[in-house]
Amino acid sequence: MAEENFSQIVDRDINVEMRESFMDYAMSIIVSRALPDVRDGLKPVHRRILYAMSELGMYPDKPYKKSARIVGEVIGKYHPHGDTAVYETMVRMAQDFSMRNMLVDGHGNFGSIDGDSAAAMRYTEARLSKIAMEMLRDINKETIDFMPNYDGEEQEPLVLPARFPNLLVNGVSGIAVGMATSIPPHNLGEVIDGVHALIENPDISSLELMDYIKGPDFPTAGFVIGRTGIRQAYTTGRGSVTTRARTSIEEHNNKARIIVEELPYMVNKARLVEKIAELVREKRIDGITDLRDESDRTGMRIVIELRRDVNPNVVLNNLYKHTAMQSSFGINMLAIVNNEPKILTLKEVLSHYLQHQVEVIRRRTEFDLKKAEARAHILEGLRIALDHIDEVIALIRASKSDEEARDGLMSRFGLSTEQAQAILDMRLRRLTGLEREKIENEYNELLQKIAEYREILANESLVLHIIGEELQEIREKYADPRRTEITVGEESILDEDLIPQEEVVITITHTGYIKRLPVTTYRSQKRGGRGVVGMDTKDNDFVEHLFVTNTHHYLMFFTDRGKAYRLKAYEIPELGRTARGTPIINLIQIEQGETVNAVIPVERFDEDKYLFFATRQGIVKKTPIEDYINIRKGGLIAVNLREDDTLIDVKLTDGNQELIMGTAQGMSIRFPESDVRSMGRAATGVKGITLGEDDQLISMDVVVPDRDILIVTAKGYGKRTPVSDYRIQSRGGKGIKTINVTDKNGQVVSLKVVKDDEDLMIITSSGTLIRTSMSGISTMGRYTQGVKLINIRDEDSVATVCRSDKSEDEDTEDTEDASVDSQVSEDSLTEEDTGVEPDSDNTEE
Repeated sequence: MAEENFSQIVDRDINVEMRESFMDYAMSIIVSRALPDVRDGLKPVHRRILYAMSELGMYPDKPYKKSARIVGEVIGKYHPHGDTAVYETMVRMAQDFSMRNMLVDGHGNFGSIDGDSAAAMRYTEARLSKIAMEMLRDINKETIDFMPNYDGEEQEPLVLPARFPNLLVNGVSGIAVGMATSIPPHNLGEVIDGVHALIENPDISSLELMDYIKGPDFPTAGFVIGRTGIRQAYTTGRGSVTTRARTSIEEHNNKARIIVEELPYMVNKARLVEKIAELVREKRIDGITDLRDESDRTGMRIVIELRRDVNPNVVLNNLYKHTAMQSSFGINMLAIVNNEPKILTLKEVLSHYLQHQVEVIRRRTEFDLKKAEARAHILEGLRIALDHIDEVIALIRASKSDEEARDGLMSRFGLSTEQAQAILDMRLRRLTGLEREKIENEYNELLQKIAEYREILANESLVLHIIGEELQEIREKYADPRRTEITVGEESILDEDLIPQEEVVITITHTGYIKRLPVTTYRSQKRGGRGVVGMDTKDNDFVEHLFVTNTHHYLMFFTDRGKAYRLKAYEIPELGRTARGTPIINLIQIEQGETVNAVIPVERFDEDKYLFFATRQGIVKKTPIEDYINIRKGGLIAVNLREDDTLIDVKLTDGNQELIMGTAQGMSIRFPESDVRSMGRAATGVKGITLGEDDQLISMDVVVPDRDILIVTAKGYGKRTPVSDYRIQSRGGKGIKTINVTDKNGQVVSLKVVKDDEDLMIITSSGTLIRTSMSGISTMGRYTQGVKLINIRDEDSVATVCRSDKSEDEDTEDTEDASVDSQVSEDSLTEEDTGVEPDSDNTEE
């Protein structure tokens, strides 16, 4: 005996056993509890609730009955789980803010959009809604299959007939093991129109179906922003749509206030109000003075009072960004198809529903045909009996029992058992002439119906026509206008929507620290002033780049290795005047040892513009800016550099301008841009200037007629020389002298094209910054050494020079707290831009 038991033990790998057991469990959960069937759009618990209510006779024309009775019926016969879960499911089916077309007609407290729970089931009452009867219609005509319940004592439907596409109309959400479904509600009329379109054109695509089914239609209305997410969800089965509250801005007592009238789907109104109040307390949203919920039975109304000095649109955008007034609804069109979970497109959902309806109509027709044929068979026997009524009566009177009479009728007239029994059961009043006529009429009508039923079963187009007609009846009876408005626009709130457009100063140190400051931080001083501290730098560090731009413009970062990166100006952290800044490596993905050598603000990318590059070795290149539109987060190669060369400057041009370049030893060259032909990103470039021994290119600028060339040296000297003093030369020459470089003034650090009504901003390597009027700088010839612009300590030197629009308070005395607004000059904003990626080494000489 022991040996026999031992022989039944099977060795089993624990990993295999656990995997298979878990998969069996998971599939059981998926099919029998968590996911909807594609045919009726219901999970088992929803289906069991509706069927139980139908069996209890809780129809729309009958009185309400206690919810506890419904729950007891469901868990007692069909759903052996907790009563709380069943009741909560039924409650949701009765909430007008949860279901687009409610399937349960609730009476009593069934919860609210504020998150209030429904009253206990012993207090509430319910019955089936009118449209729920369309889900159950024809269920008693053998249109669907039944299966035994959990204890085998009852039968329950595997699926409901579902005479309208409930999966899309009411949507569904559910979480199973390793998968989840999230299908939004849709408009009943639109979905039925989509089914009609599919019937008429079986080859229609999901995109073409969008002409009929515009998108989700949530019971709480609101907006869906954009169609991209809808299109993706309908064509792939997965997507995400952005939903937004419906709001308006009103004027009240000379102040603006925001009125919230509709919310995104499944947003709790009370929690939303609490979240807004929390944001106001934390000062994350500024300008809100009062917040009230004035909602009542007539509709929703949240009132947000604002201060007089705030822009209501900015506050509204902040509310969209930081609260559930704008939310994303993830769409995952997962449903059970033939007992397997499957991701479905819009067309596939409607196709499976249509197949189900074809099956329902066929089975209903077969049921009606069998019933009609059985009745016609009985009527044929009655007609025979009426034609021989005297003989029938005599035969019956002579018989000793029912069996003898039935056998006699069957033998004498060739009747079936059913026909003979019907004759025996016939009442004497059927012998009247009127009754005889009714039997004849009924028989002829049945013959006509039988012919129709057989034609339907033989012709699929007739089946589809019937489906279309019955769906149209449902549409006319229950469809209502779309609630959710689909708008065309941005599908997400961009940060710049929340940030005011203003001029800012961007500073970058030699070791890669960057920060943003309001332009009003700096003031105008007279020439020769000591300046104010613009940045606190650490030992051996100094400010290398400084420029003025707009918060909404792009910043193009060009590194010494010829790579280009891109950020928005508002993405640069705004810090205090003396703060060091944020490491630029935290903002852009530059490589180890790579340094930023040129930064250009760009408002937009125009197809008729060019980027003009200059390198330390005097190489130049011109490339269309459209080649640099797509810049990856990790940067792109903007120019291929020669060995030991670095990129020093980039300008934005129109292809027909003149360039002037200056070297550290005081040489310069002016040449037309047309001397450099347009090249691709992969090109290295051509020679712009021939450099002397130990010389290098330090600056490049675009020539503007009737302006001056500003030269600034390392020891704070500078001068202006008319552009006309610099003759046009051919590209690639040695150039002409622009300043006498001596030990007193130091090597040239900047060459710029300037005008009188500008200010000059100079920053030293120690971080000291001065702003002075350009008109205060002397105009001198090319061979002079300039005048002192800023007092430089022995260990300090000029690092960066920048132009800006002229200050309104040029003669302000040397007061550290004085400040003045300024904007970058038109030239400095339009002369600079972007970069992008590499391929081959195309060098031209």
